[in-house]
Amino acid sequence: MKTFTWTHKAQYYETDQMGIIHHSNYIRWFEEARVFFLESIGYPYDRLEQEGILSPVLEINCQYLSMTAFGDSVEIKTYVKAFNGVRMTFGYEIYDAATGEIRAKGSSSHCFIDKQKKLLSLKRSYPEIYRLLTDCL
Repeated sequence: MKTFTWTHKAQYYETDQMGIIHHSNYIRWFEEARVFFLESIGYPYDRLEQEGILSPVLEINCQYLSMTAFGDSVEIKTYVKAFNGVRMTFGYEIYDAATGEIRAKGSSSHCFIDKQKKLLSLKRSYPEIYRLLTDCL
């Protein structure tokens, strides 16, 4: 399984009244890491979209395990948990960059559709992308 790691420094505007990172930002961090993952395998979102492939989010979840504060740097490890050519699930693990303590973990599920919003099979329609993603399992 290929894992890619994105580093993010927690910003002040991401904090809540308690001075910790608001829970909604972890989902944004998942997206940052997913964008980095796709760039790393040579198929960033803009390239997918230029080729007529869209990938909406079907489901997302996050389990919060410990708090992150303003100024902390986190490492978000991203990997493909499941992929069948039509649907894909990414896994995420967020760690404190300084201590290695796990902060959160979660997943997001996506499908592939064309610009007419019709379901796509990457295996059939885009075998090169299918192979790249299968190699990540």
